Amino acid sequence: MDHDAAVSNAKGIADRILAPAARQNDKEARFSSEAIAALGQSGLLGIMLPSAVGGSALGPRTLAAVIATLAEADASAAMVYLMHVSATVTIAAARPCATVAQTLKDISTGKHLTTLAFSEAGSRSHFWAPVSRAKRNAANVHLTAKKSWVTSAGYAQSYVVSALAPEGKGPTDTTLYLVASGTPGLSVAGPWDGLGMRANASAPMILEDCEVAPGLQLTDDGVGFKAMLEVVLPLFSLGTSAVALGLCRAAVAGTAAHLNGARFEHLGQTLGESLPTLRAQLASMQIDTDGLAARIDDLVDHLERPRETTMLRVLECKAAAGDVAIAVTSAAMRVCGGAAFSKHLAIERLFRDAHAGAVMAPTGDVLRDFIGKAILGIPLF
Repeated sequence: MDHDAAVSNAKGIADRILAPAARQNDKEARFSSEAIAALGQSGLLGIMLPSAVGGSALGPRTLAAVIATLAEADASAAMVYLMHVSATVTIAAARPCATVAQTLKDISTGKHLTTLAFSEAGSRSHFWAPVSRAKRNAANVHLTAKKSWVTSAGYAQSYVVSALAPEGKGPTDTTLYLVASGTPGLSVAGPWDGLGMRANASAPMILEDCEVAPGLQLTDDGVGFKAMLEVVLPLFSLGTSAVALGLCRAAVAGTAAHLNGARFEHLGQTLGESLPTLRAQLASMQIDTDGLAARIDDLVDHLERPRETTMLRVLECKAAAGDVAIAVTSAAMRVCGGAAFSKHLAIERLFRDAHAGAVMAPTGDVLRDFIGKAILGIPLF
C-alpha cells in the first residue's frame, strides 16, 4: 500500500462508516468497533510498521494525511487511530529481547488494536512522569497504577504502559511495558462521558498488581522517558495537529454549506450572498486552516529530515494546532448562529471536539513553557 492508496482507503472509511454514524456515536459516547474493523481490513492499522512484519512501512506524511481525512468525518475515531499508531511504533521500537513479533504481525493483519496508557492523575499533564512504580519479583515485574485518559479503554487488545523503573531515582527514570487486555488486575475504572471526542472511550484504567513477563518489557529500565520523547511525542504532536486540521476543514465546509443553503426569503438571497461580514469570517477560517496545513507540512519535512529545529517544530505544531482548531470552530459557531447552537448542524460537535485537544497532554500551557525554554537555551527537564 502506497501513500495514495492509504489516503483513498481512509476516505472510503470516512465516507461509508464514520460520517453516517458520527452524530449518534457522539450522542451516546459509543466506541465505533465498526471503524476499527474497517481500518484493520484496509491495512491501515499497520501503516507505519516495517514490511518484515506485514506493515506498509509508510511515513509521517501519509500518517498525517490519513488522520486528517478520518478527522473530517469523526475526530473520535481519528484519535483512536492516532493512539493506536503511536503505540504500534513504540512496540516496533522495543528492545531486541522483547517478544512482540506476533503482536506486530497481528496489528499488520488488522487483528489487534493497541493504545497508550501514560497519563496519571498524580502527574496530570506531565504524561512523561508517572507516579506509579514497577516492582520486580524474580524475573517478572508487577505494575500497580491508576491511569487516566486511556483512549480505547476496554476495547484495545493491548496497552503500552509507563511506570517508574523499580530502581528509578527521579521522575523521568521510567520503563515502558506491553500489557495485554486479559491480564489479571487490569480493568476500566469507569465510563467515559467527556465534553468532546465522546466516542473514543478515553476512560481511566486501573492496574492492580499486573504481572508482566520480561519479553513484554519494551524498554530497558529507565529508558522509557527517551522513547516517550523521541518515538511517541513527535508522532503524537503530528497526529493531534492533523486531527485539528480535519476539524478545521470540516468546519469550513459545514459553514460554507450553511451560508449557501440558508436564505433570507424576504430578500431572495442566501446568507452568504447577503452578508459580507459572514463571508469575511469564512475567509478567515479558510486562511487559518490553510496556515495550519502548511505548518503540518513543515513538521513532516522536519520529521523526514531531522535537524536542530525539529523538536521545536514538534512542540510548536501541537500548540498552534490547538489554538487554530478552537478559533476556527468557534468562528463556525458564530457564523452559523442558531442552527449551530441548536445542534442542527455538525458544527457544535466539531467545536466540542476541538476543545478536547487543548487538554491533551502536553497541554498548550506546558508546550509554551517548553518552547520558551528552548528559545532561551534552558534544559526542558
